[in-house]
Amino acid sequence: MKWTEKISYQLFEPDRDQSPGEVIFFKLFELFVIYYTIRFAWEWGIYTELRNTEVVLALGVANYFDISIFFENYLAIINAAFITILSVACYFRLGYKWQYMVVMVLLHVQYVARFSQGEIPHSQNLIGMSVLCFAIGAIWFPDKKQMPRFVMGSIIFFIGLGYTSAFFAKLIGTGINWYDGRHLWLWIGEKSIDILSREGVYNPNFLQSMALQSTAVASVILLIGWFTEFIGFTMWWKKIRPYTTALLIGMHFGITMTMNIRFDAFVIQLILVGFPWYILIDRYVKTTPRMLQKWL
Repeated sequence: MKWTEKISYQLFEPDRDQSPGEVIFFKLFELFVIYYTIRFAWEWGIYTELRNTEVVLALGVANYFDISIFFENYLAIINAAFITILSVACYFRLGYKWQYMVVMVLLHVQYVARFSQGEIPHSQNLIGMSVLCFAIGAIWFPDKKQMPRFVMGSIIFFIGLGYTSAFFAKLIGTGINWYDGRHLWLWIGEKSIDILSREGVYNPNFLQSMALQSTAVASVILLIGWFTEFIGFTMWWKKIRPYTTALLIGMHFGITMTMNIRFDAFVIQLILVGFPWYILIDRYVKTTPRMLQKWL
C-alpha cells in the first residue's frame, strides 16, 4: 500500500461500518456549519450594506468583477437571504445535490464583499472550506455512508495541511529566526493599541507580562506555537489526531492570551472534528433515528 493510500485510509476509514453515533454526530456537525454559514452571511451582509463604500483589497472573484455593486441596493442582504434558504434546504436534503455548491459560491461573494476592506479573520475561512467539502461530497459522494466520511476526512486533511503549510510559510517568509521573542513584543504592542483605542484602557495579562519582560520567554512561547503548527499534519492519523488537536487548541488559547486574537468558531470546529465523538454517542444510542437517515 502506497503512503497516499495509507493516509487516505486513515482519513476516510472505508472499511469501518457506519454506526448510529456517526450519523448523529455528522448531522450535529452539519448543523454547526449551517449555523455559522447563516450567521456569517448575515453579519457580513449587514456590515457590507452599512459600511462598505469602496474596494480596498480585491479577494477571490472580486479580482474579476466589480464587487462594489454589493455595497448598495441591499444586494448583500438579499444574498444573505438566499444563502439562508438554500443552506436550510441543503441540511434537510431538499432540492438538488448541487445546492451546497451554490451556497459556497454565494458565501464566497459575501466574503469578498465584506472583507474588501483588508483585515481577514481565520474562523470564517474554515467554515467556508467546510461548506466546500460539503458541496464536493454532495455532488461526487452522495452515498449515505460515503458523504459523511468524505466531508469529515477532507476537512481534517485540509486543517492538517493548513497548519503545516503555515509553519513553512513563516519559515520561508521570515527565516529560522521567526521565533525571535521580539516579534511577539511587536504583535503584543500592535494589539495593545487596538484595545486601547477601542476600550480606552489596556492592562497586559500575566502571560503578556512574562513575555514582555524576557525575550527568552517570548521566544519559547513562539517556538512552542511554531512547532505545534508543524505537526498539524499528524491529524491525518486517527490514533494521533486527538493529541494533535489538543495541542492545536492549546496553541490557539496561547495566541488568545498573548495577542488577544480569538478563534471561537475555529476552536469549536477543532473540538468537533479532532475527537471521535461518535464512539461516545454509540455508548448510549443503539439505533439511528429514521428522520436523520432521511436527512443524511
